[in-house]
Amino acid sequence: MKIRVKSKQEIEYMRKAGRILADCHREISRWIKPGVTTLDIDAKVETYLKEAGASPEQKGYKGFPFATCASVNEVVCHGFPNDNPLQHGDVVTIDIVVNKDGWLADSGWTYAVSEVKPDVARLMEEAKTALYKGISMAKIGNTLGDIGYVMEQHALAGGYGLVKPLVGHGIGQHIHEPPDVPSYGVRGRGRRLMEGMVITIEPVLTLGPSGAVFWEDDGWTISSADGSVGVQFEHTIAITREGPYILTE
Repeated sequence: MKIRVKSKQEIEYMRKAGRILADCHREISRWIKPGVTTLDIDAKVETYLKEAGASPEQKGYKGFPFATCASVNEVVCHGFPNDNPLQHGDVVTIDIVVNKDGWLADSGWTYAVSEVKPDVARLMEEAKTALYKGISMAKIGNTLGDIGYVMEQHALAGGYGLVKPLVGHGIGQHIHEPPDVPSYGVRGRGRRLMEGMVITIEPVLTLGPSGAVFWEDDGWTISSADGSVGVQFEHTIAITREGPYILTE
């Protein structure tokens, strides 16, 4: 599949999906508390999107059975919602792809369940900083390597692990479109960014420094190899003449 640049009108269609997704994440931030289950949150998200005239695109994608990915503590990505109550001090990443009238937006966010340990709180802040550093490089004429480089250097400077197998991607009317958008790279290397490209930027950091992961038996759930906490922050970004346009904020 070739990279498909989007027109201004198509980007605004995606922005409509992004607004619904951003509003949904604001609601999730209120729902997250000890005793709530990720299955509860999944059901609430599905209802919320339906009432907003949208749908969860990943439900049914390659057989994925839920409206959300819900990844708790050492699960870094693609976790299945379940009926285990969230505990004080947990972190949980809720990742959602919204379909509004055939156009998509994708955003994952890590939430603290009540108060977390200082090192975990710091990990969350540094991962968020890495995301926004990456976004700042999403400009016409820059490369994918420029985006990845600043995120990788930030993670390494903090002593954190960077989960390299998990990358961002193009998005539009399909969840995954070219190009891949790694959270690591070399300045000036990789595909050059053009006006109208829409990509996700989504660094995944672990408290342990290796960043190594493994796939659980369900074929979806990805956990840190050393059992350390993992976090992820993700936005959908359009490349425009005016600079990076965050569609999911």
